Amino acid sequence: MASQWQNFQRNLGAWRGSFTDVDAQGQPLDATPSLLTLSSAEDGRVVHFRLQRFGGDDPSAPPTRDFAQEYRSLGRQVVFFDDGCFSKGSLQLAPATRFGAEYGFIRGDRRHRLVQLFAEDGGFDSLVLIREFRDGSAAEERPLLSLEQLSGSWEGQAATIEADWPTPTLQQVRIRVDQPDGQSLTVETDVGVACSVVKGRRQGARCFGCSLEAAAAEAAADEAEQPARLLLLPDGGLSLTPLHVSHRRAFSVEAGWLQSADRWLRLIRRYGPSGEWLSATLITADRR
Repeated sequence: MASQWQNFQRNLGAWRGSFTDVDAQGQPLDATPSLLTLSSAEDGRVVHFRLQRFGGDDPSAPPTRDFAQEYRSLGRQVVFFDDGCFSKGSLQLAPATRFGAEYGFIRGDRRHRLVQLFAEDGGFDSLVLIREFRDGSAAEERPLLSLEQLSGSWEGQAATIEADWPTPTLQQVRIRVDQPDGQSLTVETDVGVACSVVKGRRQGARCFGCSLEAAAAEAAADEAEQPARLLLLPDGGLSLTPLHVSHRRAFSVEAGWLQSADRWLRLIRRYGPSGEWLSATLITADRR
């Protein structure tokens, strides 16, 4: 099994794309062109990171922001999986502080990233959608996600990395997505013997008001039926978050990417009843 550092290096390359602000209803706002470069040095012991952001559509124009740093190790706040996908976020949710989580999906010449942001009072605030293409490639963007694309049965594998144990635990996954009337949806996810259910009702073109129900035997009682918001995003993206997070209640946050018509990736970060980060899970599911 590859190390975290080796999995990180699966993201090496020059990635041209954009950072798009998305409001709490899933509506894309301003977009900023970008170029992210990850390059290896010192026989793979160092990774150089450089992010350039541009003010217009001319890629030859000087960047309006240019940030660089060097990585020789990875902190506990980020975990990488075997295919290069990653999850990053706060290790501890504290009172009166902003909370956030970042997710990165990768396949060939494409990367799809999402940042979820919560305000100081714990309320869900906004998203940043980052769509990236390997510089010089002919990779294309995925369509805007729809319920019809997700409906049906999916099976695959869940890899979970615990906060105190970096080696992934692998379990079988079964997912069922139903949308009986086009205005509601139910997502049932079985990971091993644990089950979770998302029930939602359409509140806009891209927004669903939901309840999150944890039915696993070991789930804490206060995890049941949390109000949440599911957003359908461009490039096959999905965001699922509680409406409010607190250091006094267990919760989870999630991003998804429909990588192809028949493969769905989901990244989930779980937090405990005192706001501590517990684990990150990558679900790779294929249509059945």
